[in-house]
Amino acid sequence: MTSPHTPRALVVQNDASADARRLGDWLVEGGLVLDVLKAHEGAALPENLDGYAAFVVLGGHQSAFPTAGAPGSPWFPALEKLLRRAVRYKVPTLGVCLGAQLLATANAGAVERSTAGPEIGLKLVARRDKATDDPLFAEVPMAPDVLQWHQDEITRLPVGAVLLAASTHYPHQAFRLGPAAWGVQFHLECDTAMFASWAYAEAQTLVDLGIDAVEMLTAVDAAMPDLEEVWRPFALRFAGVALGTIPTATAGPRSLPLLGA
Repeated sequence: MTSPHTPRALVVQNDASADARRLGDWLVEGGLVLDVLKAHEGAALPENLDGYAAFVVLGGHQSAFPTAGAPGSPWFPALEKLLRRAVRYKVPTLGVCLGAQLLATANAGAVERSTAGPEIGLKLVARRDKATDDPLFAEVPMAPDVLQWHQDEITRLPVGAVLLAASTHYPHQAFRLGPAAWGVQFHLECDTAMFASWAYAEAQTLVDLGIDAVEMLTAVDAAMPDLEEVWRPFALRFAGVALGTIPTATAGPRSLPLLGA
């Protein structure tokens, strides 16, 4: 039973196949109550984040920009507006994969189809120097394992964003905007079953890329304990920021004014 004063997090789900899963469990463990809004089922987004201690935007198959093959989703303009409000009012925010891309585009960053091609499977990212002072990334290892499944990339970060992690072909793997809004290109939420469902749905894509699905899923499953060791504490630290037990980052001066809500 939760108290009316228990801190709540709004979690926006953009795709039926991409729920909060392990990330959600960790946030609850960290003391948050999750209000999951299934935008892909037509649930209306609120006008603001009043009453919420945190805001989480999950991934999805859509592109953050309109294309002929993937025209985006009708709720994205409202979601981007909410992301701008989150940054403006310093609501602790976490965007995962598509969520990170929308955090970028909502604040005048850019997302495009990657010229490096899709990034799928168990990969490494490298912490950047400024991660040392970040409330969430300071304790992340220098080159942690992550799960990737995307074909678009953030090609330009918003003005004032702090780059926190990168990789060879995808330089913007994680960033912070303002003192309390984070975007990660990779997936924190997946368990093996979720990742396997994506592999099943995209079997032909894996064949076209020369990826052996069985080998990939075996590696993903074997890495689950290591992924939890790094990203569970990360999620708990995010919950701590939302609860006020962990300070937000010190945001540097922005060279452009905050975008309108």
